[in-house]
Amino acid sequence: MANQFHNIVSKINSAPSFMRSFLLTKLFTSKVKFAGTSGIKIIEITKHKTQLSLANKKNVQNHIGGIHAIAAAVLAESATGIVFGMNVPNSKLPLLKSMQVNYQRRMQGSLTAMAQLTDEQIELIEREDKGSVIVPVTIKDESGQTPIECQMEWAWVSKKSAKKRPNK
Repeated sequence: MANQFHNIVSKINSAPSFMRSFLLTKLFTSKVKFAGTSGIKIIEITKHKTQLSLANKKNVQNHIGGIHAIAAAVLAESATGIVFGMNVPNSKLPLLKSMQVNYQRRMQGSLTAMAQLTDEQIELIEREDKGSVIVPVTIKDESGQTPIECQMEWAWVSKKSAKKRPNK
């Protein structure tokens, strides 16, 4: 059951390989402006996984020259949100329910993130009117190590039920 986002990504994935990362990144950052300010680059998007990178550039550095903790969390949230978003039906609203980020050691250089969904999780998202799934993400730095461990809980609800709630 493909949604609009999935359909657009599928078209981009059929473009020549040298253009895909650029086009996927443009698509994502046109919809999620904050991710664009951080310089996140999309390497790959499929129904089951995403791979993103974040270069260690001045605009995302902390006081010691590494990638700021929050920039790394944004990378993790983006990776999980994209793979989740590939599978949420158009009639559902995706929502980040919780994020767990454990910093293990200092990050060295640029980061890459890979998030994945199982077939069972995808089936649950497509079948249920509302629910949530834990989406793990692996973040590696230039040393090949995992400086942070993350998982995000993504939920979905019907767009109709979300509209019925009063604004507070």
